[in-house]
Formats: sequence, C-alpha cells, structure tokens
Amino acid sequence: MQIQLLDISSSDGKTIQESAIPELEKIDFQMGSFPVLAKEPVELTITNTGDKVLELTGTGKITVGIPCDRCLETVSVEIPLEFKKKLDMKLSDEERVNDLDESSYLTGMNLDVDRLVYLEVLISWPLKVLCKEDCKGICSRCGKNLNEGPCGCKEEPKDPRMAAISDIFSKFKEV
Repeated sequence: MQIQLLDISSSDGKTIQESAIPELEKIDFQMGSFPVLAKEPVELTITNTGDKVLELTGTGKITVGIPCDRCLETVSVEIPLEFKKKLDMKLSDEERVNDLDESSYLTGMNLDVDRLVYLEVLISWPLKVLCKEDCKGICSRCGKNLNEGPCGCKEEPKDPRMAAISDIFSKFKEV
C-alpha cells in the first residue's frame, strides 16, 4: 500500500493517521523464503513537525512461519512492529539514500507501507527459533524428528579418546 505524503508535507503541524494491512505474503532474503501466516493492520501516525520534516510513528504485528533450528518443523513466530522515523521531505531520493535509511520505502512523495514493514521485520528477525525449549532435533543419520520418538538407528560405540570432551558437552547442552 502506498500513502501519499504531498498534502501533509506542505502543511506544517498537520497530522494524519493511516491504518494499512500489509500485502506481504512471504518474507524473502538470503536465509530463504518464509510464509506470512497472519498480519494485523499497521497503525501509522504521520506528523509534519515543520520545514517539510515528517515524524512517522506506528505499530503493528506480523506472524511468520520459521523452521525450528533443531528439528526444522515450522514455528509461528509473532514479530511486533514499532516505527519511529523522521522523514526529511526536502531531500531528493538520491540524497535520502546517502543521508538516511529511507531509501527503499520512500519514493518521491509516496510511502510504501509494505517495504517499511518488510525492513522492520528483517531488523526484528529472531536469532534462534525453537519449536519448544527441549527440542531433540533430528537424527543425523536418518533425518527422523526425534521429538516423535527414537529413530532406531544403531548408536556407534564411543571413542575412548573423546570421553573427556563428551563429558564436557553432556554437562553443557545447547539451549
């Protein structure tokens, strides 16, 4: 969705409020493609603080399907969105790219809400996603989800030379 900023940028002190449901169906970036499972309207308030400078504030929420880091099951991850930005409408598009972080969601006098939401989702992306705290992961041999039960793969005898290291790892399990 595009929000036209021409009227507000020419009226000092003017405030507008917009509610927009993002049209994003998936989040694509270097780590892969992730489906958007649910989205709430993004509530934006845009205020002209004078001298063609706009203050953009807002909130929203989007839910993305992200694979568990251990077992690869899809987990619904709710990502809260919170915006607080200053937009200098005196600068041309090229100057904005060099001066601020507005380059990809502002084009001329239009605000691209989907692009704004997309960038905020990337900033808020979780570092680690688990389906549950005690997720057992998948078998390294057959690929079975160990949360569903043992896989039946034969455990190889442990190398006695690795016993000391094995003890260390068993005391400090990954969380």
